Amino acid sequence: MSSSSVEDIPEQCRDLFTQDGVLLKGSMGRAITDLNSIGMLCIVQNGDSSKCIEWRPNDLITIDSDTQDQEWAVVNTIGRRQRTLSGHMTSDYAAARARIIRIPLDELKTFKCSRNNQQMQFSTKPGVWHNTFYFQHGNAEIFVANLKNHVKTAKTRHDRNTYVVVEPNIESQVLNRSFAELDIFTENTTDVVWNFVSNFKQRPYATTMEAFSKLNDIVYYGNEAVNGKRDVTEEVADLLTKSMSALEDATSVTRSDEYEVINVKPTLPPRPCIPRGTPLSTEKWEGLHDTEGRITEVEGVKQLIFRGGVAHSIRHSVWKYLLDYYPWRMTHAELKVLQKKRTEEYFSMKLQWRSMTEGQEARFSEYRDRKSLVEKDVNRTDRTHPFFAGDNNPNLQVLQDILLTYVMYNFDLGYVQGMSDILAPLLLLLGSEVDSFWCFVGFMDKIASNFDMDQAGMKQQLLNLQQLLAFASPEVARHLAAKDSENMYFCFRWLLVWFKREFSHTDIMRLWEVLWTGLPCANFHLLVCVAILDAEKDVLIQKDYGFTEILKHVNDLSMCLDVDRILSTAEGIYHQIISAPHLTDQIRVILGIPTVAAKPEPETDSEPEAEPETSAANGNVTYNPDMEEVTLEYNGLQISIVTKTVWALLA
Repeated sequence: MSSSSVEDIPEQCRDLFTQDGVLLKGSMGRAITDLNSIGMLCIVQNGDSSKCIEWRPNDLITIDSDTQDQEWAVVNTIGRRQRTLSGHMTSDYAAARARIIRIPLDELKTFKCSRNNQQMQFSTKPGVWHNTFYFQHGNAEIFVANLKNHVKTAKTRHDRNTYVVVEPNIESQVLNRSFAELDIFTENTTDVVWNFVSNFKQRPYATTMEAFSKLNDIVYYGNEAVNGKRDVTEEVADLLTKSMSALEDATSVTRSDEYEVINVKPTLPPRPCIPRGTPLSTEKWEGLHDTEGRITEVEGVKQLIFRGGVAHSIRHSVWKYLLDYYPWRMTHAELKVLQKKRTEEYFSMKLQWRSMTEGQEARFSEYRDRKSLVEKDVNRTDRTHPFFAGDNNPNLQVLQDILLTYVMYNFDLGYVQGMSDILAPLLLLLGSEVDSFWCFVGFMDKIASNFDMDQAGMKQQLLNLQQLLAFASPEVARHLAAKDSENMYFCFRWLLVWFKREFSHTDIMRLWEVLWTGLPCANFHLLVCVAILDAEKDVLIQKDYGFTEILKHVNDLSMCLDVDRILSTAEGIYHQIISAPHLTDQIRVILGIPTVAAKPEPETDSEPEAEPETSAANGNVTYNPDMEEVTLEYNGLQISIVTKTVWALLA
């Protein structure tokens, strides 16, 4: 483990994975002033192909990104940021570079996750935790999943949250040599064997078939297959061509001078078509209250709202519950008391800024800057809608008053461009200044990370969207990657204000109330993005749209989208994803689904449970825990591998 100086940091390095919003909680040998700093935790590949974990403080990221990351300057924020004025290294820049923490992966011994996976510790020496990081946005699960792609790990028996970096032992070396003698792989056999070991437990059939694809060639063609020469008659060649043509769309072929590996491409199950339901009606809503006004079947209510939304006549009541202004199980009498209390709190906060003298405001630059930004945004928010149209419109003044009161309610966040778009439909529906404020507070609590000063929340959402799109609609993802659009920046506006500018007021109300239910999974709004892009797949691909055309096309979709069709498609994509046999832990984490590793594990040191037998059209793979072997039967050929070493490594 090292704390790099300016000279130590390689210039030719590449970020393999980054996660923003990571707080440095502790680091041996570092000054106290360096602690509790926010930065970015990365997995980096150096110019010499070595890899390391790297933490960079935000002040360095800000300096580096001032001229290189201007595409993120979509949100206007109020804050103090240090900037370099030339290409030369300033003293601030040098000091920030010196604060970088680098942990070479070849020195990493152990890492541990704790506090609901929000805290992560690293050790390069047994028994000593050198660095401690806290993940402010989400948790460390995605970072751990990516780290496992670069180091071989095993959980310790005494603490299932502690991972030990596994180094090759004698048994694994024997297994390596066995594969090497078969001359199946041209790449490093250690990597191949480890991939086989680590993948076998989850994908026994696919993993074993990949490992023995070369054996199949040898059995059919003997040594000629190794030399790349096959003495096959024309009739047999035609037969092989016909038999393989049906598999072309479902397979990929990796060729080398010595062998071919045919991999079965993972495919999603058919996407179900799920029709939308009818809105929650006044009669149903009233019937869901008990005699004192409580709503006890909360999940049932949310299911009804998710299926069809809410009738407009009762939205002003239902939204207060969905946005956590009204607790679901309060009686009518308790709600009256709560509303009186909230009214007093609101006007007390409003008085704080209304009673500020000109002199106070002149000496309070942060408030003055926020007020100026609010005034500018309010004057251009939904001015084409009759509710906000015209000069001297009193509704604009109410909109401004609510936003300035929110600055006093949450001064750390203050006001960021885009918040007026969030508030406008609430005020339009509710009319009441107090009710609109507290519903706005509830909405902001759900999406506050959208307006982070360092935009870490938005960057994480775009990364999650990129991963979901690659899983659910790989054709679109590949096209975007080919056109330098895989960063998903063109979706920034969608996510920032939750599609407010893409739909009419009527449709955005329907979409928002569905998303507020939190069903059927976490981050369902990202699946809405996937549904929109998937619907535009033919246009984007067939017309071969590039970066500029993609951005223009996405902007042109505004007010041309069918909210019910998109919600139906997004729900179908969700069911398609969770039914996929190749569902990864990364996708599970994004959708809030328990990961495979998170499933309860037995406390005893018993042998792993047997994998259920997996079959395919041309072969079967069976794991026999008693005989400690894997048996592959393929076209009459039976091959067994003793797996005692495999399971020892996986333990």
